[in-house]
Amino acid sequence: MNNFKSGFVTLIGRPNVGKSTLMNRLIGQKIAITSNKPQTTRNRIQTVYTCQEGQIIFLDTPGIHKAKNKLGEYMVTVAERTLKEVDVILWLVEPTTFIGAGERHIAEQLRSTDTPVILVINKIDTVEKQEILRFIDAYKDIVDFQEIVPVSALKGENTEELVKVMFQYLEEGPCYYDEDTITDQPERQIVAEMVREKALRNLNDEIPHGIAVVTDQMRERKRKDKSGHLENIIDIDATIICERDSHKGIIIGKQGAMLKKIGSQARKDMENLLDCKVNLKLWVKVKKEWRDSNYLMKNFGYRQEEY
Repeated sequence: MNNFKSGFVTLIGRPNVGKSTLMNRLIGQKIAITSNKPQTTRNRIQTVYTCQEGQIIFLDTPGIHKAKNKLGEYMVTVAERTLKEVDVILWLVEPTTFIGAGERHIAEQLRSTDTPVILVINKIDTVEKQEILRFIDAYKDIVDFQEIVPVSALKGENTEELVKVMFQYLEEGPCYYDEDTITDQPERQIVAEMVREKALRNLNDEIPHGIAVVTDQMRERKRKDKSGHLENIIDIDATIICERDSHKGIIIGKQGAMLKKIGSQARKDMENLLDCKVNLKLWVKVKKEWRDSNYLMKNFGYRQEEY
């Protein structure tokens, strides 16, 4: 392919600025989970955008925040290390003129990198258009940005322009992944994250940070549908891990209602992803203080060797 450009782009920013929503929007499919609770993304998620012009491999990182336990330290280290490994950095911020301590901490790190930085002012659908210039003005001198691009990840506003801008800073290179590849995440990990997302959305604020989800098994089989035709079905068993016995009761809910709700919502996403019927069974186990156990964090997919 002539003039085919490729490279790695990371999305960074404080928790809950819309990094996962933007990445899902750019690649056109839901891979990273989203919720209105901070620290939704815990691992580095790699997704792939391919078009005629080239290929962009996105790294969606956990939000940079003040760590309170080993899981928090792991998340921040993953995010900060990524800055040194990519060709372009997208720094997502919310539309505001107030630049808090969290943003200043990120800006400090960005000032010490030679990697091109593009400031992305997200959530512009929530403000008046004439206000956007004020937000650009507030941020423009904090780091030596290559570009500043306002977008709405939720509505898809100006995201095509953002893709064009990213390609300007990528060099000619190989097609790292097949054209139809959209992520390097194993399916088992994606379906576990789908369960965690629904738990995040349905449970009380204090519980979600203390849960992990593990896919115990995925098994494909054939069965006859109502008209006698064979159809594929995937049996998925997954376990929600929580830190307290009291949390287990809340996750299960009265007569299993909450667990059923989480499972029903997650199953719909899984069927869209896997393009077939899914039979999902969920279990709940208590592992006290797993977020401060290197052994348990590794078992639940937060691998220490990644930092």
